[in-house]
Amino acid sequence: MQRFEPMVAVDVETKQEALRLFDKLSSDTDHQPIVKIGMELYYAFGPGIVREAKGRGLTVFLDLKLYDIPNTVERTMRVLGALGASFVTTHAAGGTEMMKAAKRGLLAGAAAAGRRQPKLLAVTKLTSIDEQILHDEQKVAGTLIEAVQNAARLTEAAGLDGVICSAQEVEAIRQVTGPDFLCVTPGIRLNLDNKDDQKRVVTPAQARELGSNAIVVGRPITLAKDPMKAYNEIRQDFMGEQD
Repeated sequence: MQRFEPMVAVDVETKQEALRLFDKLSSDTDHQPIVKIGMELYYAFGPGIVREAKGRGLTVFLDLKLYDIPNTVERTMRVLGALGASFVTTHAAGGTEMMKAAKRGLLAGAAAAGRRQPKLLAVTKLTSIDEQILHDEQKVAGTLIEAVQNAARLTEAAGLDGVICSAQEVEAIRQVTGPDFLCVTPGIRLNLDNKDDQKRVVTPAQARELGSNAIVVGRPITLAKDPMKAYNEIRQDFMGEQD
């Protein structure tokens, strides 16, 4: 099974903090994380923040979760495809036509810029959503697992590469998708008692055992005294490797 380096969510308030983290995370030439640039950094500092990360040799996961009418998403994805990110996200809730449009735009933008084809992932259900929220607020009648499985089926049918999901749902997704379909899992914690605003969390080792292709880790690395040391410890747990 394909397994990627852990993805580090660089969710910080200033560009200087982001650049310091980029410098630290690119310091190990043997193992370099994939850096996840989300809405906070991108909206504050624009596409230049992607170029800063790539200029340090880092692989970029651009997590903007596009969700709009198909034409708007397609045109926006053309812009994002030119930036050179290796992973980009949209929302499965936008429907099949929107996801197909996202894929068209992303591939067209990358090709026009001479970039490698990025992988496009769709969010199934945010890891801050639990079954009570699903039923009481979103008025979805089925179970959370059924909702996630349906989102994954639609995502694969639309031609996308995989989904963002909880590691707790990977096994269920594998039951309804092909063997090459990617499951990228946030909600990773070293201490399961510390969930912050996440609802469905697992440890790095549990994510590996459950079959995640990649994990997304933020605060346990970015708030550590030594981010690269924290990253390597998490990497070993996820990859199942020892020094």
